[in-house]
Amino acid sequence: MFVRIAAGAVAGIDAVTVSVEVNVAAAGQLGLFLVGLPDNAVKESEQRIRSAFENTGLRMTGKKLVVNLAPADLRKEGAGFDLPIAVGILAATEQVPAEALDGTMLAGELSLDGTLKPVRGILPMAVKAREEGLRRLIVPCDNACEAAVVEGVEVIGAASLGETVEYLRGDRTIAPAAAPAAFAEEEGGYAEDFADVKGQAAVKRALEIAAAGGHNVLMIGAPGSGKTMLACRLPSILPPLTLDEALETTKIHSVAGKIGAHRGLLAERPFRAPHHLTSQVALIGGGQSPRPGEVSLAHNGILFLDELPEFGRNVLEVLRQPLEERRITVSRARYSVEYPANFTLVAAMNPCPCGYYNHPTRECTCPPGAVHRYLGRISGPLMDRIDLHIEVTPVSIQEMASAERGEPSAAIRRRVVRAREVQRDRFRGVAGVYTNAMMTGRMVREYCPIDAEARTLLERAMERLSLSARAYDRILKVARTIADLAGDERIGTAPIAEAIGYRSLDRESWGR
Repeated sequence: MFVRIAAGAVAGIDAVTVSVEVNVAAAGQLGLFLVGLPDNAVKESEQRIRSAFENTGLRMTGKKLVVNLAPADLRKEGAGFDLPIAVGILAATEQVPAEALDGTMLAGELSLDGTLKPVRGILPMAVKAREEGLRRLIVPCDNACEAAVVEGVEVIGAASLGETVEYLRGDRTIAPAAAPAAFAEEEGGYAEDFADVKGQAAVKRALEIAAAGGHNVLMIGAPGSGKTMLACRLPSILPPLTLDEALETTKIHSVAGKIGAHRGLLAERPFRAPHHLTSQVALIGGGQSPRPGEVSLAHNGILFLDELPEFGRNVLEVLRQPLEERRITVSRARYSVEYPANFTLVAAMNPCPCGYYNHPTRECTCPPGAVHRYLGRISGPLMDRIDLHIEVTPVSIQEMASAERGEPSAAIRRRVVRAREVQRDRFRGVAGVYTNAMMTGRMVREYCPIDAEARTLLERAMERLSLSARAYDRILKVARTIADLAGDERIGTAPIAEAIGYRSLDRESWGR
């Protein structure tokens, strides 16, 4: 008997439909033959399936079984094909009614005792099932909540192979997984709030500008000055995720296997903080079985790199493409995948090897030129993609002892959301651009008009402070955001002057 069952395979952050074709041959060499470019994990499914059958009271036919995974030119990876292959064998040997599988996609990994284990990439598979017009998706219980996010597909969460068989035979009733509560674009609650930050008014202002315009930030300051504390509070002032952003972000985390058993759509923007010993593959993604890296897991959120100069030079250089193109393409001999990577880079570093260059009370012990060499660990092209350079100074004892709380994140966030709405209206109809930081050079000329007085101020600053040529457009982008926060259509001298102050590392005098 021949049967065909729908399954799914992950390609990037999307899924493709795979047809699991099972045929019981009347003659030929006995055994199970898997074809269709399966990897080792799929080939090993035979032993898991045989053991699961034995421990569930099901029988494996003694005839020749051929299982084809079509299309044959797509490499099939992972253990998620265990359940569709097992059910296909049962349908081909008439232990499960084949008509019960019409309009159904299956995915799941089998334990030796028949228990179903969760697999990654269920959300993209559910989206694909809906696109293909399938009405039902059978998955492990731990994946059911994730798949139920997709409307229009009935999600059945099964605990074991035996439970799945009983459901398909009609001997058991399993209620479809309940869809999570409707997604709402509203402010979330954050444990960390800017109200808890003592002092640092200038830094908080700079981070507000970064959040409003999507600008990348580099904080330079002595150890203990609060760089990490401030960075961890930045998500609390970012705009809420839209429904489309939440779905795309959740798909990435699903493909990476980062979704828990009881979570639907991600409601908060991601905050990723990899250690400085992180490898290239861990940062950008890929590997033998390709998965998203930290830059993609930070999509629509924050990528925080603490102790930036301590990262390997080759690791930092791979950030240049995603910072410019907002996506990462990983090409290998066997595959090429593309992952979204639209994140805001927030980096922190000490000003010198000893950490006390420009400190108000402690003396720097570094030899001459050490500061410049330390900064030289970060390449010019990478620095070119960072709009704001913020010097973080230590908080005084008087400020630390003060009982007065700072401005709460909720108040800052409202200003950020208003500025983002202005930018959304400005760039409406421009594909792929919705923040000031994403403007091209041509768009800067169009959307950042400045009067003669402001232009004179900028030209003098470029000359007197020996600012690099790459700083010119960056200053205009930041000034555009400052004006948006103030509700001004045109960019005056005040936004230009403030934006110039955020280009510390472009000055030739820095660290010399």
